[in-house]
Formats: sequence, structure tokens, C-alpha cells
Amino acid sequence: MRELLSKYLRGYRGRVTVGMTVKVVEVVFDLMTPMIVARMIDVGVARHDARYVLRMGALLVCLSCVGYCFTLVCQRMAALVSQGMGTDLRDALFRKTMELSAEDVDRFGTPSLTTRITNDVNQVQVAIALGIRQLIRWPLLAVGSMVAALLIDVRLGCIFLLCTPLIALVFWFVMSRAVPYFRQMQTRLDRVSLITRESLSGVRVIRAFRREKDEFDRFRHAANDQAATAVAAGRLTALLSPATFVVLNAGVVAILWSGAFRVSAGDLTQGEVMAFVNYMTQTLLAVAYVANLVVTFTRGSASAQRIMEVLDARPALAQTATDDVQLPARGAAPAVDMRDATFCYAGSSQPALAHVTLDVREGETLGVIGGTGSGKSTLAQLLPRLYDTTSGSVSVLGRDVREWPLDQLRSTVAIVPQRASLMTGTIRSNLTWRKPDATDEELWDALALAQADDFVRAKPAGLDEPVEADGKNFSGGQRQRLTIARALVGSPRIVVLDDSASALDFATDARLRQALASLSGTTTSVVVSQRVSAVMGATKVLVLDHGRVAGIGTHAELLRTCALYREICLSQLSPEEVSA
Repeated sequence: MRELLSKYLRGYRGRVTVGMTVKVVEVVFDLMTPMIVARMIDVGVARHDARYVLRMGALLVCLSCVGYCFTLVCQRMAALVSQGMGTDLRDALFRKTMELSAEDVDRFGTPSLTTRITNDVNQVQVAIALGIRQLIRWPLLAVGSMVAALLIDVRLGCIFLLCTPLIALVFWFVMSRAVPYFRQMQTRLDRVSLITRESLSGVRVIRAFRREKDEFDRFRHAANDQAATAVAAGRLTALLSPATFVVLNAGVVAILWSGAFRVSAGDLTQGEVMAFVNYMTQTLLAVAYVANLVVTFTRGSASAQRIMEVLDARPALAQTATDDVQLPARGAAPAVDMRDATFCYAGSSQPALAHVTLDVREGETLGVIGGTGSGKSTLAQLLPRLYDTTSGSVSVLGRDVREWPLDQLRSTVAIVPQRASLMTGTIRSNLTWRKPDATDEELWDALALAQADDFVRAKPAGLDEPVEADGKNFSGGQRQRLTIARALVGSPRIVVLDDSASALDFATDARLRQALASLSGTTTSVVVSQRVSAVMGATKVLVLDHGRVAGIGTHAELLRTCALYREICLSQLSPEEVSA
């Protein structure tokens, strides 16, 4: 928590200072109140001086009004600081999330990152707001009341001081056991978020397979786990206020018992006893509020630790180059060159890709085919450096991908992922991701290549047709064609299609392949597909089997030399079609 505050509270120091200063003045007024009441009793009431009582009463009213105004100022400062810092934290977390590599996102988990940006930041905001409003008030009020009590009578005030270590022991006992529960609560909340996200995104599949009850049971189990942890933490923290009240009330009883004899002996006045009781009450309330503050700060501290884990994370893909790479002339260097490239996902004992060596000249088309889990998508993601190889190297246009600035590399290598992803906005706003200043002509050209111009022209608003979240107002094939068009805007040197035409019918797929083939003079294509028809016309076909190269060559060569490729072909096409 301290590290987070020192880093993100700097811009709000002025408001924090104002808020805490006015709160100190308010506490001073509260500490003056029992003494004024004591004077009203000892002077005004004892001497039957009504004017003195009225003057002191007017003074109390003035102090209350001024204190109320100071409270409003403090509340405003607390709101401005907590909301402002919460916004800064969310901005920083989102910016950091965008910097994280795919491997980092896999490590944290999407639901966990969502929880940290929302719930954890909320916990920190509450802690900051209460810190400004209450952190000064209640501890200072408790200490001030003890000091004032000691000034009235040292012997009675010492009873308060004896209660302090007992209260501290109660605080330590409860908090040392509650903190782990608060951390577990946030982790289990991540699990609830994960199940909720999966259930909402897969609701159609769940209903189709009549799995509603199973998903409800899974959610209920996760929610009950989170609730059980919260209840366990609540039981511990619930002990805090009663235990401190027991200690303090025992001290109050001891003070009243001892004070009664002192009043009878004439050592104390009735007003001083009244003031002493008021200070005891203030201390009692202050300690109760401090107990609640400790719980809030403990939860805020646990959330702050989770936030800093993300903010302090070093992206697995380090930006090793800052100066733009001078692109070679077309045909001067291989478009793709992999040398003994091996990649293993975190936590996996087997490499997803093992010792792959290949080269693709500019303007050629590389087809990649293989069974499920053979490493096709992994290979596709290595080219724009979404992941780094565990060993070996991947070069694009004659330069290792680690030596490219990431922005320039991903501008040069456009990838269309398996899952078509569109963002809320319009067709135009989605198509201009790679090139924000693209003209309408460029957009229509890309749509034509992707076989998407027909249905876009049929839309009432054309390029300005609204796109709902995740492109839900388009069919699966339309979404795929729009994502392909997005990758083609700006004429990238290399286009990677990661099984991105799986939802297209065979006729549309054939027209798309023909259109991409027309770019062979300017654009290198890497086509990853399960369909033989999508790769058999490629300049070079790579066959993968459990991450290893089973064969590489043209369609005709592989039919003769690669049994796995021949088996895949015959499982999808007739012998005549294969031969043709």
C-alpha cells in the first residue's frame, strides 16, 4: 500500500494536506467541548449564572457550525483525491495490460486482470477516502482524549494507558489472522468472474446442451467458496469491536469506581468528572472506528498488493529496439526465416513447436497444415512476436524479430487470429486500426480483397454501419471477412491468416484465396488452415505433427514424400481431386 500511495498520491498532496488540516481543526474543537461543558457545570451551574451558561452554549454552537463546515471541506477533498487516484490507477492498469505480452496475460488470467481493474481499485479508493476523512480524526481524538484525561487527573488517566497494550494485542491477534482471508477473497472473486464470463459468452452452447444446471452448480460452488472465506474473515473482524469495547468498558468501570471516592474526598469537581466521562466516551467511539478503519485498510492493502503485482510486472516481451528498421527492397531478403525455432508454453512439459526450420521468399505463399494441437497457431503467433521462441530464432525480412520495434514489426506483419474480434464502433473504425488515416478507397479495396464489400455496400450506412460489442450484429463469416479486410488495409508486407476463413463457405473461400494470390507480387501470405483446399495451391506447404515438421514442399512433392499429408488430403478430398 505504501509503494502505491507514494507513486500515485503525489499529484494530490495539496488536497490531502487541506483535507487533513481541516480535520485536525475539527478534532481540536471536539476536544474542547468536554472542557467547555465542565466549565458550564463548575462555574455557570454552581454559581447559578445563566448568562455564563448561555455564553458557553453559544460558543459550543459556533464550534459545531465551524466544525461542520470543515467536515464538508474534508469530505470534498477526500472524494476528489479518492476518485482521481482511482481513475489514475485504472488508466495505469489498463495501459499496463495493453503492454503485457500474451504470455503475461495467460499468467495473470483475464478474469483476474478484470477484477484488479474494478474491484481491487474500488477497495483502494474506499481506503483512501476513509484515510483522509477518518485516519487523522479518530486516532488523534483517542490520543487527545487520553492526554486531556491525564491533564484532569493523572491517577485516573493511567487506567486508560493500561488499556492501550491490551487493545493493541487484540488488534494484532485479529488482523494477523484476517489478512490471509482477505487475499483469498480476492482470488476466489477472480474465480467467480471467470465462471461468469465463461457462462455469459457461452450461453448459447450451454442451452443447446442443456447444461444450465451444471453451470449453476459450478457458479454456486465458486460463490459459496468466496462467501465462506468472507464469512470467516467477517467472524474474525467481528471480534475486533466487541473485544475492544470490553477492554475499554472495563477501564471505564475502574475509572468510575475510583473517581467516585475522589469526588467524595473533594479531589475532583463534578464538572471534571463529567469531562472525564465525555473523554472516555470519545475514546471508546474512536477506538471502535479505528477498528473498522483497520479492517478497511487491511482489505485495501491486500488489493493494493494485487494492483502492484500487475504494475510492477515486467513484460515477457522486452522492447529491445527503439529505432525504426530500414525495410529492405522487395525480394532482397527472405520474408520469413525460422532457424531451429522451439517454443514451450509456461507450465507445459512438452514444446508446442520443436526445432522448426524454414524460409519463405517475399511474394510467396506458405501454407501450414496439421492436426489439432500440432502447433500451427503457435507458429503464426511467433511471426508478429506475440510470443518469443524458447530457443532458436525467427527472422522477418532478414532481421530477427527481437531486433524490431514492436510497433513497426506489427505494422509490417498483419495477423488475422482464429477468433474474429470486432470492437464496438463502426465498420470504418474497425478497419482503420492498422492505418488510422486510410482513405475510403483503401478501405473498399481491402473489403473487396476480403470478399466483404458486397454485404458492407448492402448496409444502410455502408462503412459507417454500427458494430455491436464483439460484432454480434454480423454473422460468423462476415466477422471473419471484416477482420481479414482490417489486416489488409495499409498493404502489409506479410499477412498471416490463422485459420481465419473457417466460417466461410467453399465458394467464398475459393474467391478469397484467388484474391490473395493476386497479391503475390507485393505481399507474402502465411495461410494456416485445417482445409487442404486452402493450402494445396501455396508455393510451399509446411506439415506439422505435434509441433515437429513432418514435411515441407509443394503439394505434389508432399503427396509423394509425406504420408501424413497424403492421409490428410485423402480424408478431405477424393483421389481424383488430390491428383488434380
